[in-house]
Amino acid sequence: RFGGNSREHDHKSGRLGYLPVVQPIAAVMSEHQMIRVQEEDFEVGVELARMRSATDGIGAIASFVGIVRDVNDQLDVSQMTLEHYPAMTEKALNAIVEEARARWEIIDITIIHRIGNLRPSAQIVLVAVASGHRRDAFAACEFVMDYLKTKAPFWKKEVVGERSRWVESRSSDDAAAKRWEKV
Repeated sequence: RFGGNSREHDHKSGRLGYLPVVQPIAAVMSEHQMIRVQEEDFEVGVELARMRSATDGIGAIASFVGIVRDVNDQLDVSQMTLEHYPAMTEKALNAIVEEARARWEIIDITIIHRIGNLRPSAQIVLVAVASGHRRDAFAACEFVMDYLKTKAPFWKKEVVGERSRWVESRSSDDAAAKRWEKV
């Protein structure tokens, strides 16, 4: 969806309003795949409705929404900045999707990852996978998220108190991705 207006929820006032939709920084779209890297927020319901209406044969959609935590390593987080290298990120996200499609029967897939400055409780990422059956949808969604955390070149910087720090990769994320490795 490029251009036009989008219905957005103002989390500060609690009101719904219409905001202009701006073009994502990077986007890959095909009939049954959408990958976007963007600064603006997204509406999960709108994205899932697009998936449901765009294809036949869907029996399940599994989705994951990641949000900015307000506490990390027992420190209060006031802001997170996400950065990426566009060409490298687009290539990595496409490779993750290709790998998921090789493993499971996927009808449609959406990945939206935000960049820029985000506050606690802001949405960071949406991964949604449509399939004919729930098992493929669940497994593919979890796989994509595990690989996104470890193989996609996004860098996070948190503001904690008066200082900022780069967020290091977690061994638990590496272990989650490793379980998907083919033996």
